[in-house]
Amino acid sequence: MPSPLRLLISSGNGPTECRIAVRHVIEEISKEAKNSGLDLDLTIVSEPDTHGPVSAVISLHGINRQDFSKRWVGTIQWICESPVRPKHRRRNWFVGVFKLDHQQAISDVLETSEIRFDTFRAGGPGGQHQNTTDSAVRATHIKSGVAVVVRDQRSQHRNKQVAIERLAEQIALHQTLKNAKAQRKENLLHHQLERGNPIRSFKGVKFKEI
Repeated sequence: MPSPLRLLISSGNGPTECRIAVRHVIEEISKEAKNSGLDLDLTIVSEPDTHGPVSAVISLHGINRQDFSKRWVGTIQWICESPVRPKHRRRNWFVGVFKLDHQQAISDVLETSEIRFDTFRAGGPGGQHQNTTDSAVRATHIKSGVAVVVRDQRSQHRNKQVAIERLAEQIALHQTLKNAKAQRKENLLHHQLERGNPIRSFKGVKFKEI
């Protein structure tokens, strides 16, 4: 199975408004990935509050994942009055999107008893290869709550197999990012955030691109 492309979305050391921007960026990447025929898995690196997470990792699966990532890797600017501090003068908030090196999946095989499977009708691009049965699979690791969705294989059985593999990768990634070495690396990425040269800019509470 081809390795996923992983993107770290980070608010750096920014305030609450930057966590809100991270949440918006996750939503926008998710929508664009679906429209591009890509599957993605989301791992929240830090526990989110009501506003959003400090950082998160999106794993992209699909043929065009490299080209897709080029539209996002860099600094993302959000121009908006603070939704949590109305009298605050600052209007520009920044988050960073970084590529992460590939991490190998854990070697231990997950037991099916540890996983909850839900099936549903596959969405995504239409055409002659569009699935018309409930072949898409959502797999959730019961203990950790980590979940993945697989819809790109033609049969439910194969989607389940791929889901187990991706779930193992996501659990391994979550564990890796929690250890001190990965945290130091993540902190270095936070400090690479370039506020003066955004690759994409969005405006307002509805997060519309400009």
